[in-house]
Amino acid sequence: MPEDKIPSMPVLYLRSAIYWLSMFFASIIIGGLTVFTFPLHVDKRFRFAQSFARFGLWLIEKVCKLRYEIEGLENIPQGGAIVLCKHQSTWETLMLQIDLPPVRWVLKKELLRIPFFGWGLALMEPIAIDRSSGLKAVVQMVEQGREMLQDGYWVVVFPEGTRAKPGEHKKYKTGGARLAVETGYPVVPVAHNAGEFWPRHSFIKWPGCIKVCIGPVIDPRGKTAEQVNAESQQWIENKMEEISDPSRWNR
Repeated sequence: MPEDKIPSMPVLYLRSAIYWLSMFFASIIIGGLTVFTFPLHVDKRFRFAQSFARFGLWLIEKVCKLRYEIEGLENIPQGGAIVLCKHQSTWETLMLQIDLPPVRWVLKKELLRIPFFGWGLALMEPIAIDRSSGLKAVVQMVEQGREMLQDGYWVVVFPEGTRAKPGEHKKYKTGGARLAVETGYPVVPVAHNAGEFWPRHSFIKWPGCIKVCIGPVIDPRGKTAEQVNAESQQWIENKMEEISDPSRWNR
């Protein structure tokens, strides 16, 4: 597929402004309405809250001309699994809700304090950790993650901890790998280049096609957390070299 033509900067700013404004009101409306789903089972709350992610992905494609394609869907296993995903953007937090089985998030607890959005997010019963608490946060992740996996959910972990710029290499934390080793559930590595189109702290959303790659399942049985982490990191970073385009890193 040919490279998408990049419009003028005024057009890019206008498209992005429409996107941000629309998502702001969507977060108030959908986030506010999600609060009223609290009497329902968490699965039904999740399905309702998915409308925010679906709207966001639809809007960014129609307004900002940013679409995506996925390879490796055949690698999705049955039952619970742990996703170790590259973290470059906000975009992947929308996509993972839609294209994977029902997920539960490992996230920083500060996100739950955001009005409307955070309130709705809290009703999805994520694993909200204090990143400064060290080992205590890992123990919490394993305890809560085990229950979620046994219930058939997928647990999403961003091993880098925070968003990385395209081309930037951050150390992978072992929390997600430790959860896999402690529970025996498989790891599914995910790579993508969303940061080249929706960079962190960027107002502009660039047109094009995000590439998402779902890797082969990593069996944690008989391995240490460090081994699982290294295997996941190697697959993700190797795949990133294949799908990344340095010409888009600093625009």
